[in-house]
Amino acid sequence: MFVTVLLLLVTLCAQGGSGEGREEAQRPGHVSMVIVGGTGDLAKKYLWQGFFELYVNQVSSGNSFSFYGGGLSPADQATPVLFEILKAVSCSKDVSQERCALLKEQYLRLAQYRQLKSLEDYQDLAKHIEQQLQQEGMTEAGRLFYLSVPAFAYADIADKINNSCRPASGAWLRVVLEKPFGHDFRSAQVLASQLGSSLKDEEMYRIDHYLGKQVVAKILPFRKENSKFLDPIWNKHHIERVEIVLKETLDVKGRIPFYDQYGVVRDVLQNHLTEVMTLLTMKVPMNLSSGEEVLHNKLQIFRSMLPIGKNQAVMGQYQAYKAEVQQELNKTKDYISLTPTFAAILAHIDEAQYEGVPILLISGKMLDERVGYARILFKNDIFCLQNHNSIHCKPKQIVFHFGHGSLQYPAILVSKNLFKPVLMDSEWKEVTEHTDVNVLGLPISDYYVQTPTKPREAYSDLISHIFAGRKNSFINTENLLASWGLWTPLLSSIASSFPRIYPGGSDNGGLLDVCVKGKDIRFNSEVVIISNDHMGGTSVKDFQVMQGKFRSADMVSAWAEELVEKLAADIQEAAEAAVLEVGVFHLALSGGSTPLALFHRLALHHFSFPWRHTHVWMVDERCVPLTELESNFHSLHDYLLQHVRIPYFNIHPMPVQLNQRLCVEEDGGALLYEKEVSKWVNGSSFHFVLLGVGYDGHTASLFPGSVVGESLVALTESPVKPHQRMSLTFSAINRAHRVALLVMGKSKHELITQLSRVKENPVKWPVTGVKPADGRLVWYIDYDALLG
Repeated sequence: MFVTVLLLLVTLCAQGGSGEGREEAQRPGHVSMVIVGGTGDLAKKYLWQGFFELYVNQVSSGNSFSFYGGGLSPADQATPVLFEILKAVSCSKDVSQERCALLKEQYLRLAQYRQLKSLEDYQDLAKHIEQQLQQEGMTEAGRLFYLSVPAFAYADIADKINNSCRPASGAWLRVVLEKPFGHDFRSAQVLASQLGSSLKDEEMYRIDHYLGKQVVAKILPFRKENSKFLDPIWNKHHIERVEIVLKETLDVKGRIPFYDQYGVVRDVLQNHLTEVMTLLTMKVPMNLSSGEEVLHNKLQIFRSMLPIGKNQAVMGQYQAYKAEVQQELNKTKDYISLTPTFAAILAHIDEAQYEGVPILLISGKMLDERVGYARILFKNDIFCLQNHNSIHCKPKQIVFHFGHGSLQYPAILVSKNLFKPVLMDSEWKEVTEHTDVNVLGLPISDYYVQTPTKPREAYSDLISHIFAGRKNSFINTENLLASWGLWTPLLSSIASSFPRIYPGGSDNGGLLDVCVKGKDIRFNSEVVIISNDHMGGTSVKDFQVMQGKFRSADMVSAWAEELVEKLAADIQEAAEAAVLEVGVFHLALSGGSTPLALFHRLALHHFSFPWRHTHVWMVDERCVPLTELESNFHSLHDYLLQHVRIPYFNIHPMPVQLNQRLCVEEDGGALLYEKEVSKWVNGSSFHFVLLGVGYDGHTASLFPGSVVGESLVALTESPVKPHQRMSLTFSAINRAHRVALLVMGKSKHELITQLSRVKENPVKWPVTGVKPADGRLVWYIDYDALLG
């Protein structure tokens, strides 16, 4: 069959390749393309068409191809389904009907369905590919696996690919992953670790189709091409605000089982809109084709973001959503979902260039129109005394219009009172004839307008980038975790919050309009009274902060956001009392994801906190370099320390890296930290120690079975990677004036239930060894952990 294929390819080459932006793989040869989930909805709508366009554009490249649709169904059932999908692919207008028919016929001949369920199935696929290569005497260029399957299946499939389907040395392997990449920071970290055990980061292509949209892909080139005009004005002195908006008119019927678990923030803001934000605000790379430089510059933006908390967000839910959830999830009439279908987020970047510039990220279902855009609105320093319609007094703005809306096509619009953008790219053209439409307050005639010469589907462009090995349009592990690190605290804080109910469509009126006040955002209209029918009888008293006892110690309980507010206020109260009494406050903080919301609260709302007189210490640290994401100090720095004015010499990271090695006993790092504590902290008694509790009952890095002796600081072993840790011991913790144990989330409910029953046994349940000798212990437990 492949001899026939090659003859046809020669014939087609003589006619010339078609399409733009052909990409070359590292070396020519045979490429196997596998879509796992090859008969699913995404594959049917976009992927097979995208791979067909790649095939058309690569006809003259010297590569040969085979295409496989994989799935759980047996081949006899799924093969007819696959070929019905393949028959529907189409050519672009510049391909003749005759040539298109020939290409489609060949595409179908090169494709087949294979059941990919067990390890043996993947082994059989590998044998099939290798036999083809041998029979036809072809060199293998690479293998591409597109995982169009639920994320929970990624790790297992990646393991099967790694163990049985890797190509021979010299050929590349590329595995494409669709969002969602996790549900929060922790789940994304676990998934990244699982995938990392099977695949190298350079082999993974995490796809966000928004990055394939032509206008989004043009943002960085546009900024570079127009740097002469933009560089002087792309800063806080000229930009009034940035808006990134995705409005949809549809509901989520049919998607409820997925959507109710994720909501609008996870579905749209954490990925699509966040990616657009980084492209607008990152430093323009010297080399736009360098994936490494692009991803590095994006990461710098994530590291400079101010924390996003509950006061930087407003949430809504369209009115019919409740009934849709009850129907599709088979829930009773009194069931309420708190999942937001609308969100408006206020973000800020803590850099001199953008200091104080509000960045609005807004998306929702059941709104008045379908449109997506990013607008940079500039300050206008001209006042027109008489002619208010003068072009000089109209809004100055650049609009990256992704599509739909009144304009109906993708475009970049620059208001004529700014500058005329250059046009260096043959794939873009200037629009000079306009219909009578308005775009964001200005008639289209008041803009310079550029649009792509040839509209292309996002997936088609991204598939060509994957084939070429270009990574600048994809998301690596470090950026993914940085993004989840930004959004997870907000998601935790809104988990128990009631969204504002809105009717949907044009009936929304001004109900979802927002107002920005400093670094906070709120709805512009008064609070909407939600009926008892919608709230299911829940009353305001359920949100009160309550005092109580747990394991004979004091306990504070509330919903997550109120609990964090209370803990932050208690820490500031302790700090002010200590500074008033002795002139200094010594605060020891734990790592992990639980305290991130607290760090956000302290950074954004406690401006009078006495940071200048505060010394920050680490309760525990993972034995990794402090610059790595897994480091507790790294998280503490990114989410708190870099946002407050604390003297450098008041910060005390644990010395886990000495003599260019990590946590080696003879280097004496634990003893060094103990001496530092003894030197600075009177009687080695911290004023306030913040602890968390792990599922196995560990606290700090004191794990079940740990024996640490009487020292203040010790090296310990964790049952999970990274295994080596450095930790304060009970000797140090129990000398503190005050110890707080913070426990949050439904996943901790079983742990809290167990701890309420067990006796003191620090060897089996280390947290039961926390008993300050002369200080006070307070448990801070949210309602999810307490009540389940």
